[in-house]
Amino acid sequence: MSNGTWLILGPGALGRLLAAHLSGHVPLAVIGRQASEQPFMQSTPEGGSRIRYVPRITVEQAPERPRMVHLTTKTYAANEALEHLAQRIADDTPIVLWQNGFQIQEPITRRWRGPVLCATTSEGAYTVGSDSVVHAGHGHTYIGHLDGRYYDLAEHVATTLTVADLSTEPCHDIRRRLWHKLAVNAAINPLVSRYRILNGQLRDRPFRPMVDAIIDDLVTLMAAEGIDAPDIGWPRQVWNVIEATANNRASMLQDVIAGRPTERDAILGPLIDAAKRHRIDTPALTALYQNTPG
Repeated sequence: MSNGTWLILGPGALGRLLAAHLSGHVPLAVIGRQASEQPFMQSTPEGGSRIRYVPRITVEQAPERPRMVHLTTKTYAANEALEHLAQRIADDTPIVLWQNGFQIQEPITRRWRGPVLCATTSEGAYTVGSDSVVHAGHGHTYIGHLDGRYYDLAEHVATTLTVADLSTEPCHDIRRRLWHKLAVNAAINPLVSRYRILNGQLRDRPFRPMVDAIIDDLVTLMAAEGIDAPDIGWPRQVWNVIEATANNRASMLQDVIAGRPTERDAILGPLIDAAKRHRIDTPALTALYQNTPG
């Protein structure tokens, strides 16, 4: 395995999706708890299927100087996973963070010696078994540094992902994009995990009024936080994502079904904290946090 290898740390839905698309475009390996020679099976949104042979290795087998690391673990597992890998790889290795929420991006960016990029994506995917991933809906990805640095690197990663059929663009305002994704996730993931439904079912009663109430809280909170609304406005942004990912089984729902911890604190925690900071009443978000599996 060459030192120019792109490593994907975390063989969950997003890790498998990246592996399936990047296979054949860059030297690649996926790091998990166990090494495996089994190929990844990908189902496409158009109903097709692909087989991708990507090396699956353990941390101990990772090259000392990979080209970069894509950290695709859940937020609550990110720090431990990175610390484990850091014992093996050079500490100036570029890292791309793909986590939901806005909890770990700032701390890792400040403490890691090498470049740290953050990605936010609306691609929909979920796992099936130990080797398969369903690409449930096409989306778009933004990638950049919290302070707008390393734009050339962000552009290189974005170009590579786009060529690999994952629409991506570099940006200077990834912090704003992360807040946008956080808000959209807050309107979708906790509800679908609580009621065990697909994203598209939020369009129906009784769920649609629940989403609208959450959006109302988000509009007030984002304005107080100084986060510009999407060009199309918050309601349309949320409903467009729900429409585009209608057949998706959200990551938080996958966690509930599998009996794993959820990313409730990563997604809703920063919003609840912001509400307290600004002394804003957010009844829908507060009830959502209290009733969402942790």
